Amino acid sequence: MSKTETLQELLELSHFLGEEHRDLAILGEGNTSAKIDDDTFLVKASGSCLETLTANDLVACRFDSLLSMLDKTELSDQDIEDHLFACRVDDKAKKPSVETLFHAYLLTLPGVEFVGHTHSIPVNQVLCSPLAEKFATQKLFPDEIVCCGAESVFVPYTDPGLQLSQVIRTKTQAFVEQYGVPPRVILLANHGLITLGKTPGAVKAAMLMAHKSAQIFAGAAALGGPTFMTTEDVDRIANRIDEHYRQKALKL
Repeated sequence: MSKTETLQELLELSHFLGEEHRDLAILGEGNTSAKIDDDTFLVKASGSCLETLTANDLVACRFDSLLSMLDKTELSDQDIEDHLFACRVDDKAKKPSVETLFHAYLLTLPGVEFVGHTHSIPVNQVLCSPLAEKFATQKLFPDEIVCCGAESVFVPYTDPGLQLSQVIRTKTQAFVEQYGVPPRVILLANHGLITLGKTPGAVKAAMLMAHKSAQIFAGAAALGGPTFMTTEDVDRIANRIDEHYRQKALKL
């Protein structure tokens, strides 16, 4: 895929996630990114709106300038600002989102070409509750497993920016070591969610299904539940041949 094609795909994904009626993001909430090549990627500019994003609101950034920051333990807010401006391919481009750091890391995972981050209302209803971690580790229905995976990464509330990106890296690395593949969904307590995949469709599918799952989870909790699927049933759905075929058809 050429840079122009990637840019257009990213704009379409951003507009989709930003449509107000979806309750995923309003105003300047959320961000998106896409890998251009092994050296650079595109990410939403700070303060821009997903629903009305334009090509001028996407910033091309260098991976190496950002990934090295994840190993630093003491950077001031001004240091981080300076690094974000310095990572731009074009020094006249807008400032990248402060969450560009975790986008840079996630886009280095095998098979990950697109990343979306939103503040879904129903997902945050759950993530701002005592049941947040159960939402990440337990499943309620088969399509949730097909689109979001058998389990999601759960990240306790962490200050957005460098610290959050470092914790996301640590938790995601542990997930990959355990399951052998990157997660499809990362849940950030008291904050929002991240979905990732090879295509914009994979990001959309996981985002919409997580959104639906949270609505079902909250409804089940109000009725005395939730009643979760057993580990055996989750494994069965996750490994069925017909479900793998459906995942391919959905470009997940």
